[in-house]
Amino acid sequence: MKSRREFLQKAGYGLGALSLSSVLGQGGGLVSWANAADLAVAAGIEDPLAPKPTHFAAKAKSVIWLHMDGAPSSLDLYDYKPELVKLAGTPTPDSFTQGIQIATRGLDANKLFVSKRTWKQYGESGAWFSDLLPNLAQRADDIAFIKSSVTVGATHNISILKLNTGDLVPGRPSLGAWVQYALGSANRDLPAYVVLYNGKNEPAGGSVNWSSGFLPAVYQGTAFLPGDVPIHNLTRPELVAANAQRSNLDLLKHINEYHASRHKGDTELKARIEAYELAHRMQSTAPEAVDISKETAATKALYGVGEKDTNDYAVNLLRARRLVERGVRFIQVVSGPADEEIRNWDAHNDLEGNHGKMARMVDKPIAGLLADLKSRGLLESTLVVWTSEFGRTSFGESGDGRDHNPWGYTQWVAGGGVKAGFTYGETDAIGLQVADKEKAVDTYDLHATVLHLLGLDHLKVNFFNAGRAERPTVVYGKVVKELIA
Repeated sequence: MKSRREFLQKAGYGLGALSLSSVLGQGGGLVSWANAADLAVAAGIEDPLAPKPTHFAAKAKSVIWLHMDGAPSSLDLYDYKPELVKLAGTPTPDSFTQGIQIATRGLDANKLFVSKRTWKQYGESGAWFSDLLPNLAQRADDIAFIKSSVTVGATHNISILKLNTGDLVPGRPSLGAWVQYALGSANRDLPAYVVLYNGKNEPAGGSVNWSSGFLPAVYQGTAFLPGDVPIHNLTRPELVAANAQRSNLDLLKHINEYHASRHKGDTELKARIEAYELAHRMQSTAPEAVDISKETAATKALYGVGEKDTNDYAVNLLRARRLVERGVRFIQVVSGPADEEIRNWDAHNDLEGNHGKMARMVDKPIAGLLADLKSRGLLESTLVVWTSEFGRTSFGESGDGRDHNPWGYTQWVAGGGVKAGFTYGETDAIGLQVADKEKAVDTYDLHATVLHLLGLDHLKVNFFNAGRAERPTVVYGKVVKELIA
């Protein structure tokens, strides 16, 4: 005798043939959870978050994507340029601006600018760090620098969108959404793609930067809010019993599956079904996942939890580590404001004040994250990416700031199968443009490399949309194999 599941599939007894009354069992109670699964299969509703195989052996299982919102100056953090120091205060030589168009503002526009930094080499790799990052400098031999980063566009919202989605206009999926689509979920009690940020407001550009774009809606990122309650309205009301809530959710699930069976192209319905169920599971898992109260005092101190300058960002990075431990595949952490005045790294003026505060906010927490992951044996399987929408110019703006620079800046990766203590590419003698254009690393190349480390060929991660097969890197992208251990 065939099982009920086989019978329903063979007989075509889908949810489209059911009335609401038939969703209810005898005595008015809801049909069993097992029956609900049978009916979902019969309706052809596949599990969009089921784990999927990689194209080849993965080096990394999770990604922590550290976006430095506002674009820090590589020249004041990582990219030491003696020639810039020598030429400080003089007009930028024409030989360094060949092939680019620059538009600066302020009385000192075009004059080379050097901030009051002291520099030192660290670790066996001899990587240069300024005194703005004393803690991260101690992790020099864990990091692989990409000192030949480039992008297109030099306005924040456009370049942030390109950094996260690969396009200059909204509509494409974010990298985290592609990862979730390609790999599925490793923990069905938590979102596979989580976004963390500090501050009262969403980061620049908002949720479009963790959107699923044209992918099914279920793959979009889930923003965990700052504070003790990561998701509003997640807790079950006190006067609603657990079994009553479960019955209500079962009814909603059946109704949504009924409509989904009639509108198979509507991904919002499938996303809604998954969202209700995930929210129910997260009532217990999400608060526990981001609850750092049980972390040791030593661990909290390592990140800078409880310290005025670092607390909020430190809490996010400690939460990121806890999410990695629980199988979350992609955690996007956006650096928020340092205080009421300094909102991000966008230092068009007063670079000293801006970068002093922003660097203090992120330095100890990021160094703590790398050290903590390594001590727990998680750094080998976790790819940490330090990234920005662009860099900042060698010449000054408004006397004591820097303008936007898409022509050459520094990003870095650590863990997850990359070469530790390694530097790829370089900028020219004043840090304005990439020195060797053959080694330029665009956003698409960074995305392709991240996907490769996750065991995915960016050319084979495809989704059919509007008559064409789309992929994460559009029609560009190459894996930077030199970065891979």
